[in-house]
Amino acid sequence: MHFAQQGNYMERTREDIISEVRAMVPALSLRMNGQPLVYLDNAATTQKPSQVLDFLNDALKERNANVHRSMYELSDLSTTAYENAREKVRSFINAPARENVIFTSGTTASINLVAACFCQRFVGKGDVILIEGDSHHSNIVPWQIAAERAGAEVQVIPTDVMLGEGRSGKVAVERLAELLTDKVKILAITQISNITGLLNPVGEIISLAHSRGIPVLVDGAQGIVHSPVDVQAMDCDFYAFSAHKIYGATGVGVLYGKKDLLEALPPYMGGGDMVETVTYQKTTYAQLPLKFEAGTPNFIGAASLLPALEFAEYLREGEVGQALKEEEARIKAFMEQTLCSDPEVEVYGTPMGDKAPIYTFNIKGINAGDLAQLLDKMGVAVRSGLMCAEPLLNSFGATSALRASFAPYNTLEEAQKFVKCLERARKMLA
Repeated sequence: MHFAQQGNYMERTREDIISEVRAMVPALSLRMNGQPLVYLDNAATTQKPSQVLDFLNDALKERNANVHRSMYELSDLSTTAYENAREKVRSFINAPARENVIFTSGTTASINLVAACFCQRFVGKGDVILIEGDSHHSNIVPWQIAAERAGAEVQVIPTDVMLGEGRSGKVAVERLAELLTDKVKILAITQISNITGLLNPVGEIISLAHSRGIPVLVDGAQGIVHSPVDVQAMDCDFYAFSAHKIYGATGVGVLYGKKDLLEALPPYMGGGDMVETVTYQKTTYAQLPLKFEAGTPNFIGAASLLPALEFAEYLREGEVGQALKEEEARIKAFMEQTLCSDPEVEVYGTPMGDKAPIYTFNIKGINAGDLAQLLDKMGVAVRSGLMCAEPLLNSFGATSALRASFAPYNTLEEAQKFVKCLERARKMLA
């Protein structure tokens, strides 16, 4: 399948290009509660293009056979699709080889795998695991579980809010050098916060950690969507993301790891396909990447990463990429002007310059959940609650919040409708 760039940018308006992109994503034409859907919960999951939906449907009809195990043509077709997707992931993140790419069930599973296996092998009593104050629960809880088993401690790189030195939610990278002691065995960081949308200086952080001999895991759940990823240039030791955040199927994730580290880790789960030989007395394990892919994988969902990542590339390249980049700049300027200029609105993640279009906020005196319910009645889908980042939100003094998160297929008109509906809901609840 191929997402072709068409025509000449000078001949097609930005509006024409955006309309063509949106026509590829069927869910964007839905109506909810009698209103055209404005879908602004993209940080939770993205909507899928027809090419991905068609791929999934066709695969279930025509390539539904287990991978790697059989000597018949249907299984060969399924295995080829599965491994073609692995190669696409390798290329998309510029991993050195397919052996570096492990399929999991999501970012959460990828981080749990590393936390459990790395700590089993390399972390002991009195050691330290370092994480960031802007972490999602998936980059907090697995490390706490692994640390408790190992007798280790989880420490946190604070944000400016935690230090009482600002309200942006920016990670205090200047404190990192003093925190990277000899006791730290691994550093787990966030590429882009799902609350603030702020882009962390991952290259700088990784370089400093490596100068102390400390490996780094990057939670790329948001980063994979909003910025190109080159794991070799980044020099991360592990990188985790989910397919459903970048137009693919749910229940599929990717873990990139440097080969020497993956080979040094013990298996995470035992079962079929991750073994070389099995006796009642002893088992030897398969080579990478199958060592970490026990059991029947979500082979159709994983295979959908090929058209999903092709769609992601289409949205970033050529005239389409330029048009969408311009539209995102307009959205960000509008959101900054409308949200940040209102003294009754507290936005978590300012200043807004170096950030993804993710806006988490509260309006003084109004419950975020009530706002979300009223917005839904107007056809606007946003997230409310803790966003699986309770410690970060609590540091802002918030127990709940509203989040509007934009994807490349969203428009300025949708941002304007969101703000208009928000103001209407606000007046109703005042």
